[in-house]
Amino acid sequence: MLPGVCSPAVPDLDLVEWTRNNLELVEAQLVQHGAILFRGFTVDSPLEFERFALAICPELFNENGEHPRRTVSGKVYTPVFYPPDKQLLWHNENSFNYRWPTKIWFCCLNPAEEGGETPLVDSRRVYQLIDPAVRKKFAEKQVMYVRNYGNRMGLDWQTVFQTSDKAEVARRCAEGLMEFQWQDGDRLRTRCVRPAVVKHPLSGESVWFNQAQHWHVSCLDAEARQVLTSSFREDELPRHCYYGDGSPIEDSVMTGILDVYQELEVSFPWRAGDIVMLDNLLTAHGRNRYVGERRMLVAMGAMMSFAEVEKQASEM
Repeated sequence: MLPGVCSPAVPDLDLVEWTRNNLELVEAQLVQHGAILFRGFTVDSPLEFERFALAICPELFNENGEHPRRTVSGKVYTPVFYPPDKQLLWHNENSFNYRWPTKIWFCCLNPAEEGGETPLVDSRRVYQLIDPAVRKKFAEKQVMYVRNYGNRMGLDWQTVFQTSDKAEVARRCAEGLMEFQWQDGDRLRTRCVRPAVVKHPLSGESVWFNQAQHWHVSCLDAEARQVLTSSFREDELPRHCYYGDGSPIEDSVMTGILDVYQELEVSFPWRAGDIVMLDNLLTAHGRNRYVGERRMLVAMGAMMSFAEVEKQASEM
């Protein structure tokens, strides 16, 4: 059942203190359900939300500039900006990078007047329901992510890498197993190949863990797709993805993958004070369109790399 629900059995229960005393239970429930909704506790400030996340993960993720966010308190952020009239497709956070958070927390301070839910999808079930031939091809070939920074659309490389030093960019690319090319006009193109499927380091279960649907141009809404394909050659698109050998991923394949996500989506209305904790490998998330003011907080932590996950899974 996604998500598991945790609510206080007595009034005024201190969520932070309870969590510190029940970490093993929280971790076990997270692996079982993939996500936990903490509802009915008194969490009404960024500081209290940060205390809760730190009780589970003492080292929270320090923002890397990949998605512009506003720092609210310490290592608590607002969600990435995305137009409220657009749907943000399901994804596993930062799965196109070599390292990514294994835990994510969302806190609702004020729900939208209408919509604004955070749909959740079980990545284990995605793996199971995707066409076996498609699953096998992705598992063998992996996914190649190609990005052009600041080419009239999208973020420039200075924002993403948080530096104007090209030597530092080269170091970070090497550290993240990413190829890079400097283009005319001080532009940057990067290319990397990442797994599409991984085994969970604790449960050993196979999960669908990639962002092909966030990068493949066919998954954009019709208006955005028309603007991009009419403005750029394919190799100049701000973001696009291929099979790991560079061959094109068929539009029909991506449509089939989106259908699986849509079929498995679980959604619920946010309430003020709600916290959702995700295992980023086990659960993908998105964001529905909304109307009105929507105030959310985000924290991330427990960073791992593909190599670390593979090592842990092999030792099980």
